[in-house]
Amino acid sequence: MTRDWSSHPPLLYPPYRSTLLRAPKKPLVPLSHSLMERSGPVYGHEAVGPLDHDLTRNGRCGGEPLGERIIVSGHVRDEAGRPLRSTLIEIWQANAAGRYIHKADQHDAPLDPNFFGGGRCVTDDNGHYRFLTIKPGAYPWGNHPNAWRPNHIHFSLLGPTIASRLVTQMYVPGDPLLAQDPIFQGTPEKARARLIGEFSLDVTQEGFALGFVFDIVLSGATETPFEAP
Repeated sequence: MTRDWSSHPPLLYPPYRSTLLRAPKKPLVPLSHSLMERSGPVYGHEAVGPLDHDLTRNGRCGGEPLGERIIVSGHVRDEAGRPLRSTLIEIWQANAAGRYIHKADQHDAPLDPNFFGGGRCVTDDNGHYRFLTIKPGAYPWGNHPNAWRPNHIHFSLLGPTIASRLVTQMYVPGDPLLAQDPIFQGTPEKARARLIGEFSLDVTQEGFALGFVFDIVLSGATETPFEAP
């Protein structure tokens, strides 16, 4: 499928410094997928546990994770608006203090022993998904002086094979860091709003957690911007 560059960030965007190192120096060469790459195997769909979608409980070590609870839900659809069922969605994120549980993250912020920072679920017959998590914190990342990444959640979508993997990010509405973030700003202006979750009172759970809707469209005029494959 040809990528619509009017919706997706370019491979080379100098303000996002790491693209200077990883962007291809020559034109890309499309490679046709074989039958095996188009038809299987399915990765991880059957291994989703009952708490995998709930990041407030799947990493608990005896207490509640710190931070503001939020619910993120939405639908995965194709360009015609048809729901995509049985799509494996995995998310990962920093904790409320802006820290990942990863040896490469040495940000001077506390780890939360009750927050693992990852979750997964499979879309239902209506293409719907739902996660319960903690609002992620901002963190410094060294791209430029005093650089901070806005609150965001990483999304990975897998269809029938690993060759169909798509990766994107959801941002939180009203974040002042969006105007300073080269990853967000590198997305074509008309498509940036598709990366921001929309507050929803219908998704909000009374007395418990605010709700946000983040719909994902795989192709077409309103497709969600994805990271370069």
